[in-house]
Amino acid sequence: GRQTRLTMRRTTVLGLLGLTLTAALRLPHLLSVAHSSLSGNDGCVDGQCALPAKNASVSAVVGGLLREASPAQQHEDKVQQLMDMGWDRAVAQRALESSGFDLEQAAVLLDEEEKEREEVQRLAAELELQHGWNREVAEAALAQANKNVTEALNLIAYSWGRANLGPGDAVLLTEIEHHANLVPWQILAAERGVELRFIPLGAEGELDLSDLEQLVAGVKLVGVTMCSNVLGTLVPMEPIVAAAHAAGAVVVADAAQFAPHLPLDVSALGVDFLGFTGHKMLGPTGIGVLWGRAALLEAMPPFLGGGEMITDVCLDGFTPAELPWKFEAGTPPIAEAIGLAAAVDYLETFGLDAVRAHERALTAYALDRLREDHGSRLRIHGPSDPARRSGVLSMALEGVHPHDVSQVLDQHAVCIRAGHHCAKPLMRLLGVGATARASLYLYNDRDDVDALSAALGDAIRFFA
Repeated sequence: GRQTRLTMRRTTVLGLLGLTLTAALRLPHLLSVAHSSLSGNDGCVDGQCALPAKNASVSAVVGGLLREASPAQQHEDKVQQLMDMGWDRAVAQRALESSGFDLEQAAVLLDEEEKEREEVQRLAAELELQHGWNREVAEAALAQANKNVTEALNLIAYSWGRANLGPGDAVLLTEIEHHANLVPWQILAAERGVELRFIPLGAEGELDLSDLEQLVAGVKLVGVTMCSNVLGTLVPMEPIVAAAHAAGAVVVADAAQFAPHLPLDVSALGVDFLGFTGHKMLGPTGIGVLWGRAALLEAMPPFLGGGEMITDVCLDGFTPAELPWKFEAGTPPIAEAIGLAAAVDYLETFGLDAVRAHERALTAYALDRLREDHGSRLRIHGPSDPARRSGVLSMALEGVHPHDVSQVLDQHAVCIRAGHHCAKPLMRLLGVGATARASLYLYNDRDDVDALSAALGDAIRFFA
């Protein structure tokens, strides 16, 4: 197991997310090493925050006959000293600005940054040797902190989309997407004249991939959920990713419903962007993760502007910070990142293979028990095979509105969610306005399923 410990001194939230991402994406080591923060306040103005030069003129010190070097000259001397140590001018200038033009502090920051770069390279080499990871993937895997996967997907649409899509370009989605992976692309389509295409819903709530080659032809981006939050459908990613890349398209994966339940390996998956949300995996609300390939992230303009995401700002423009800070404007979600890391640690004590095995067995029991108890009066949307679905059970009880079902179940201390689940287009395809959704996870057992079935029986009798 991982034994990494957090050092809070000058550590950005990426260090915390490195712990989270390492476990959640099944990386055996920390790729996103906690980088020393190099995004400080602006440089000194008119000499008001300049420190006296350590090597001031001997004549000036002894006799006061000569004036000290100007602040600008002092700063230039310090830059030159760092350059003499082997750092290029831009890096030296940035480190000095971040340290308040303290030469010793700037040297410490640069030394720590270099050690961390070497550690990333070492870990990448180890991943390549022991696990067959592509070196570029291992070194390029970077994570941005987001409020949730919704913000992560909006980041891609606004930043990558606006830089790469225009009139006549096409984006391919699916008919089972959460609004988070639909509305941002609809906004972009209305703004830029982009065509939206959709992989259709097939039998038993699974995608119909029979026309995939035709649908993907000419598209620049394919966005797909890995697991439906309504149907529980586990989407076959391999043929979709292969077809997308063969067509020259970028692939965006919404793993919000996948990452908490099944093992996830981004190297084997082959996608270009992937996002997930903390509160879906026992973590706190208000934090999510976006994983992306560095070459794509480097080429993308910033999403939000403000503090922390810049290297320099002038009245006539700004210079964005390096990855990942370029996409992390403002104060990061520090407490939330710590909470998410704790949630990942907890899940690691079981292992996601064990979580999946438990959930699959419990889902099989639930499907059998509910059908046996309620027959044709209860419809469960999605695949009938537990191996092809998650533990999400979206139900329609004959003659009873989902909100009424949830009210009765609440009186039996059975918690479900009733509504359209942020998937209104899918609801229309299913021919319903809403469903009553129960979600099974590692903390549930057969007793919970039995309680659910008993409560549904009371709802049937109550509204008979």
